[in-house]
Amino acid sequence: MGRLEGKRAVITGGGNGIGAASAVLFAREGAKVTILEIDREAGERSAAAVEAAGGACLFLETDITRPEAVETAVARSVAHFGGLEVLYNNAGGATARDGSFLDIAPEEFWRTISVDLYGTFLCSRLAVPHIRAAGGGAVINTTSIRAMKGTEGADAYSSAKGGIVVLTKAMALQCLPMGIRVNAIAPGPVLTERTRGLGMTEEADQQWQVRPGRPEEVAALAAFLASDDASYVNGTIIPADGGAAAF
Repeated sequence: MGRLEGKRAVITGGGNGIGAASAVLFAREGAKVTILEIDREAGERSAAAVEAAGGACLFLETDITRPEAVETAVARSVAHFGGLEVLYNNAGGATARDGSFLDIAPEEFWRTISVDLYGTFLCSRLAVPHIRAAGGGAVINTTSIRAMKGTEGADAYSSAKGGIVVLTKAMALQCLPMGIRVNAIAPGPVLTERTRGLGMTEEADQQWQVRPGRPEEVAALAAFLASDDASYVNGTIIPADGGAAAF
C-alpha cells in the first residue's frame, strides 16, 4: 500500500516540471490526483502520464488567478473523487522579464505576484474548507531559495515567494484546529522546461554552487509532506536545494 493510499489531491501547475513529477509520484503512492493547469497541452500530457502509471487523474484547464475558475475546478475535483485531503500549491515561476526592482516593468511584478502569491492564497482559501470537511489533511505551498537568502535578478519572484513563507506560517496556525497541516517547500535550482528556457544547464553555476536538482527530487519531499508520515510536521519551510542556501 502506498503512503497516499485513499487520499485525494489537487496539484496546481501540474502540467510540467515539479508539478508533473509530483502528479505521477502521488498517483504511484495511491492518491487520486486532480491537475490544475492553464496549459491544456501540458495538462493533458501530464494526466496521460499519471494514467500510464496506473493512477486515477482528472485534468482541469484552470487559471489560478481567477476566483470563479478555481472555485469551479475545486468543486469539480471534489465531486469527481468524492472529497479532498491534499492541496499542493505548485503553480508559479518567474520569466525572463523579471529582474532588478530598479528596472523591472510594474506589470511583470504584478503578474508574478498574481500567479505565485495570490494564486496560492486563492487556491488555499477555496480548497481548505473541503479538506476540513474530509476530516483534515495537508496543504503544501511552494516558496523558493530566493525567499531564504538575498539574490539578484528576480525581485518580483523573490517578493512573491517571500510572501508565501509568511502566508504558510499564518495558515498553519489557523488550520491546526481543523486537522490540516500547512508546510512549504523552498526549491533551489531545479532543471525544468521553464528553467532550461531561462538558460539553466546541468552544470553547477557560480550563483548557486550546487548541481541543479531534478523535479523528482522535489516531488519526493512533497509526497512526504502530503503523507501521514509527516503528521508532526507543521508550519515549516523545508529547503530542497542541495545545500545552496548554506552558501
